[in-house]
Amino acid sequence: MKETIEKAVSLAFGLAVIGKEQVDKVVGQLVEKGELTKEESKVWIDAAIAKGKEMESTVEKAAQQKLQAILKEHNLVTKEELEGLIKRIEVLEQNQSK
Repeated sequence: MKETIEKAVSLAFGLAVIGKEQVDKVVGQLVEKGELTKEESKVWIDAAIAKGKEMESTVEKAAQQKLQAILKEHNLVTKEELEGLIKRIEVLEQNQSK
């Protein structure tokens, strides 16, 4: 399950990289045709990168939410919940041995 989420996130990052390469290519063609100046192309590329990062963050949040839903659906605990339970048990054991 964790591997599936990691693969989905990797795919999203891969698409972001491909997207940047495509943006660079298209913007470069527009510069060559004289439809954009080099300065305008930089603004376009920066805007595309910012949008890509925003989308990356959205995908990551959606993946985390989906993972949490799957954990709850299958009555599984998170690492943090397990660590909390272990600490509580340790405290109880220490109090009991006194």
